[in-house]
Amino acid sequence: MKPVIFIPARYPSVRFPGKPLAMLKGATGVSRSLIQRSWEAASAVPDVTVHVLTDDDRIADAARDFGASVLMTSDAPRNGTERCAEALSQLETPADIIINLQGDAPLTPPHYVEALIAEMARDPDVQMATPVLRTDPEHLTALQADRKAGRVGATTAVFRPDGDALYFSKEVLPFADAGPTVFHHVGCYAYRPAALARYAALPPGTLEQIEGLEQLRFLENGIPVRCVEVEARGRAFWELNNPSDIPLIEDIMAREGIA
Repeated sequence: MKPVIFIPARYPSVRFPGKPLAMLKGATGVSRSLIQRSWEAASAVPDVTVHVLTDDDRIADAARDFGASVLMTSDAPRNGTERCAEALSQLETPADIIINLQGDAPLTPPHYVEALIAEMARDPDVQMATPVLRTDPEHLTALQADRKAGRVGATTAVFRPDGDALYFSKEVLPFADAGPTVFHHVGCYAYRPAALARYAALPPGTLEQIEGLEQLRFLENGIPVRCVEVEARGRAFWELNNPSDIPLIEDIMAREGIA
């Protein structure tokens, strides 16, 4: 298998303009930008090539300054998956699997990505896969707190016994008191090139637009999405969706000794 990791990053954002350049302080007190910390997380995955994808010179310049490979895209993509599809043609060597590690997920452990690659290698029929993490009480409480405060935050997933997704939502699904049956969807995707190209040719779906979740376009068009359960292994996971997430992520980095 020849996997490549793309980190799509854009400057405009309704909830957090300029988010990729937001600074996060690590356990040593050193601050690095969100895009750099996401690139460092991607670079920890063995045997992959990593590229930052952006249409913004500010992000591109910052990424090149810390040593990242940057592929410039147009401003036409409406989400990270479309940006990944556009960047495919810029690869010098074709990839068997494209990993979309979203630029707001710097706490993504390498074994989450490795689990996706392993699942795609195990089952050649899987066209797209994404990690899901079973919530513990503390994790579930954080999800519920976002919703009670009216914040659009993390995503949950519900799926069939074989792992194929039934739905993804910004709501806490299923019923929140279900405890360990609530799965946090991790913002990372693995695609085969054909599935990625097909996605880009499809119009945005109704549910995709209502939820603001790009992966729903696959489901709305009958393309299965394989949910791969991953284990925390002592690592906490949270995305940077809102400015209020910065202290939460910095606290996790301090506890886990992430420099």
